[in-house]
Amino acid sequence: MSVSLKTLTARYPGAQTFKFGDNAELSAELLALVRSGRKTATCDALSNYPEGSLEMPKPGRCDIALNWDDTPALVIETQDVSIQRYCDVTEDFALAEGETETLEEWQDHHRRYFQRNGGFDPEMKLVCERFRLVKDLALEG
Repeated sequence: MSVSLKTLTARYPGAQTFKFGDNAELSAELLALVRSGRKTATCDALSNYPEGSLEMPKPGRCDIALNWDDTPALVIETQDVSIQRYCDVTEDFALAEGETETLEEWQDHHRRYFQRNGGFDPEMKLVCERFRLVKDLALEG
């Protein structure tokens, strides 16, 4: 029996829920990268966070990553948040996302991701988040 979302939101006040990726296969791959310790960063278009949005990551807050079927998968704690233009993302940050081996690969993968999800501009602003894994809910039962 897995931990319920209601139990988790009581345990982590203010926690927001989110999904990695934009499809079931990518979501599962990204969750596995977090579980392995390889993925310690993520980003999204700033335009997805309206001013005052509760979903905006905040350092020190724990959030709940969901499986594609909306069941809780992981609890992460945000360590750092910065706003950067896509064209200014560093290799250090790109590699911390754990999905690619080079900055150029990261740029290609993320350009395609943003094109699928509302549009791409090399100067678009991104919310760049570094986090740590707090709890792997697949290990609870």
